[in-house]
Amino acid sequence: MAAIAILLLLAGPPATARKPSHADKGPALPAKIPLPQPRPAEAPEDADKAPADEAAPATKDRPAREEVAKPAPPAAPPQSACRAALTEEIAVAPSIPPIRGPGACGGEDLVRLEAIVLPDKHKVPLTPPATLRCTMATAIADWVRTDLLAIADKLGSEPAALDNYDSYECRGFNRIPGAHLSEHGRANALDVRAIKLANGRAITLTDRDVPRELREEVLHSVCARFMTVLGPDSDWYHEEHIHLDLSERKNNYRICQWDVLDPLPRVAPLLPAVRPEEAPPREVAKGEEKDGKDKVDGNGARSKEAPADKADAPTEPSGTASQDSDGRDDDESKPAPPAKPAANKGGKQTRHKSNGSRTVR
Repeated sequence: MAAIAILLLLAGPPATARKPSHADKGPALPAKIPLPQPRPAEAPEDADKAPADEAAPATKDRPAREEVAKPAPPAAPPQSACRAALTEEIAVAPSIPPIRGPGACGGEDLVRLEAIVLPDKHKVPLTPPATLRCTMATAIADWVRTDLLAIADKLGSEPAALDNYDSYECRGFNRIPGAHLSEHGRANALDVRAIKLANGRAITLTDRDVPRELREEVLHSVCARFMTVLGPDSDWYHEEHIHLDLSERKNNYRICQWDVLDPLPRVAPLLPAVRPEEAPPREVAKGEEKDGKDKVDGNGARSKEAPADKADAPTEPSGTASQDSDGRDDDESKPAPPAKPAANKGGKQTRHKSNGSRTVR
């Protein structure tokens, strides 16, 4: 019995009689929730960061995760048939982006024509390079590789360079403000000034000292290939270069206006002869003309009727150098052969003006 009493004392009061303890009410909340401490500078990198071999290298301005999410660039437009045909074996002509504006200027499928490759792999550079549509660049390349190559071969050489005077430029005809858009504004025209050969000779297409046959051969070649050809005497704007373009017109109408001019004379024309000292004064010569009366002959030419008191004066041979109103000789380069004096009928003389001089009939 004593043992049972000791066990009851050790077990404590019954459960129904126990007072609630502080632990039964739950954990007590602190008065202020502490914030996390800032990350120290010497702390190691995050463990969840992707390895360098699994992502693009990260930078301060552009993390690796943003580069992965960047959209792909748009696909390039499909290559045109002209661009596919204009290979490096024909010309050095890299493609350039389309040009848009202002207005209707510019175009698509453009190239920068830097050089033309001859069949023997020699290159004919354009100086400076030309900005052209692919079709116009192809036409220039074909012209140089065939026609100019044959013309230069006759001269014992081959084309070495093409002098580009102008290609793409957003402007009107002949740079006139308000004029219709030029084909230069569409990158569809090229102005050529000269062709240089491998032997050092330069053929300036508008130079009148270049043999006429050579310039005419170039004229026929360009007029057969291009829709518009403008050169000297076409207008005042193409006296120093040749304009070539592929302008589209109704019924494929072509314009070829290039006058191949003859060479200038090497010797200047003869100057007028010096006025002879025995010539009458100019006032006297003019006064003699006033003495006569105007008369119209059967051909409608105006002549002078001599006064009656001078009717018996001897006639002047037609071969002599009589004086006009300015005192100049009729023929200063070659005197006419002497002729018989004209018959004096009715005491009158008829004088006809011819080229500013008087002759007696």
